Amino acid sequence: MFLTNRLTTNPLKMPSDKAPKGEKIGIIGGTFDPIHYGHLFAAEFARGAVGLSRVIFVPSGNPPHKCYDGMAQAEDRFEMTRLAIEGNPGFDISRVEVDREGASYTADTLEFMSEIYPGAGLFFITGLDAALDIPNWHEPLKIVSFCKILVIARPGYIRDKINMLDDMIRDNLLIFDTDLIDISATDIRNKVRSGSCIRYMTPDVVCDYITKKNLYSAAEA
Repeated sequence: MFLTNRLTTNPLKMPSDKAPKGEKIGIIGGTFDPIHYGHLFAAEFARGAVGLSRVIFVPSGNPPHKCYDGMAQAEDRFEMTRLAIEGNPGFDISRVEVDREGASYTADTLEFMSEIYPGAGLFFITGLDAALDIPNWHEPLKIVSFCKILVIARPGYIRDKINMLDDMIRDNLLIFDTDLIDISATDIRNKVRSGSCIRYMTPDVVCDYITKKNLYSAAEA
């Protein structure tokens, strides 16, 4: 099920996608430039770890802290994400940030989701480095007021860093150790630019889309 139409307008003016009371919904955001198997593994791991009924991918529209030369357009990043998750009944996708004017803030997205799914428990899925940086995000305490932060971390992370976080943030973290897939979107983009193969780093449909749209200044992926 894809939430490409339901999550694009003012939530107060549209019917909610009613979630059974107590349903657990994961939210995973990012530029997804491009989406890769590391993202997909983290989402699937999180879904099983806490029994999420679904994970909603939210490609960012205008990320305020992540702008660089060669970033793919929001519509291309959305489409690559949609193609990558197609066929997994536990994954959905939302246009809420792609269609939002101005900067894409996680706090605003989570507030939106809490209104769309008033009976559900929300879990924001992220990595350890991002979780440690939450105090620097826009309205961090608002973020944890709407959700639990489900942190996917490598074994052996330093707990002292977690202990330095604000109590309200730290108390809303759920940390799970797992061996993550060591793939980065930056590496994929660099490989495309150099003409190297990126298959098995991201689904074939994403490789084909990159080639078709000539993304990242390459003739072939």
